[in-house]
Amino acid sequence: MAIQDMTSRVRDALPSRNRAGGPDRQVAKAQRRKAKVSDSFYLPQLIPSLGLIIYGAVVIWSASLNIAAANFPRHMVGIVLGLIAAEVIRRYDYRVLANTSTALAVIDALLMISPRIPGLGVYGMGMTGWVKIPIINLTFQPSEPAKIVTILLMASLCAQYNGKITDLKDYVKLCAVLCMPFLLILLQPDLGTGLIVLVTGASIIICSGAPKRWVLVTIGLIVAFATFAVTTSMIDGFPHLLKQYQLNRLIVFVDPSVDPGGDGYNLQQSKIAVGSGGLFGKGIGNASQSGTGFLPEAHTDFVFALLAEEFGFVGSALLLGLFALMIFSTIALAQKTEAPFGKLVLAGVATMWSFQLLQEVGMCVGIMPITGIPLPFVSFGSTSMIAQCMGIGLVQSVWCHRTKAA
Repeated sequence: MAIQDMTSRVRDALPSRNRAGGPDRQVAKAQRRKAKVSDSFYLPQLIPSLGLIIYGAVVIWSASLNIAAANFPRHMVGIVLGLIAAEVIRRYDYRVLANTSTALAVIDALLMISPRIPGLGVYGMGMTGWVKIPIINLTFQPSEPAKIVTILLMASLCAQYNGKITDLKDYVKLCAVLCMPFLLILLQPDLGTGLIVLVTGASIIICSGAPKRWVLVTIGLIVAFATFAVTTSMIDGFPHLLKQYQLNRLIVFVDPSVDPGGDGYNLQQSKIAVGSGGLFGKGIGNASQSGTGFLPEAHTDFVFALLAEEFGFVGSALLLGLFALMIFSTIALAQKTEAPFGKLVLAGVATMWSFQLLQEVGMCVGIMPITGIPLPFVSFGSTSMIAQCMGIGLVQSVWCHRTKAA
């Protein structure tokens, strides 16, 4: 009996990990699974990204209750295809693209000019920006994936300078390369997407070590050219570099009362929709301003106004909070990444999301000119959703391949 008691005490004193199926072993397995997930996915960026996709799906489903053009099943198809594209890119070693600038430039140019190819281009919403895929009779917007290609192109070219551009000729060459997709997208014409390409590429050049004085001079030249383009477009007899609707949007931005029933109408209705949402919003399907036709394109260009009206200030704050987590986690990863190519890719993706958010929300509340820029992960549009998910995939790919030699 004494021997049995002693055996029992020894067994109880043994560490629980030595017992089959003990709690410590289960904890260890859970920790290994968690470590494996953390190695495969950059969760600080992935979680808010998926939150935005889910939030956007709720917004589009709500819009589909009153807006026939907001086809919710089609939006879900875009999400599924986008997530597949993100997973493929996550698994792909992005560093393979570091020395493929020539191929990337060709692909970028082809995507930008493809809508102008006879038989392929589809006209809509004031521009020829879509391409119809033969046989399956589906349309997509090539400029959306071209945003990602431009990021890869500029990162590939700028990475070779290892964080410092010392020759003015190199800086001018990089700016000239960036002008190529910008000018090609203006042929559609699509000024909104052109601005995204220009700002994103410029951020990569700046992050690659361009001297401040060169950047300031370049900004001054851009401002001077923009002033010239606007001025000449307003004077008869001079070449009009801006389309009339583009000029009207700028005029309305400065003074919405100039044409309240025409080009200023959308802006006024958007402000009313945002303001009427109050603290908690009117609820799903109850957007009287943006959901009943008073605000055109409420599910695409003015989707933030729709969101603000239905979910109010709290819902808008939630959206901005998710974007902040996604963008700042991407920037944090860029700061930890040693490979120049990966660092610049992350900087480009973060800039793309930041500028689109600023422009979309800004134009809905009247602090930015009206352009046809979608709100990432929220606006209706399969091509846009796929392109934004490709951005997620790039961030995840940098994380997955961070420990290998660049």
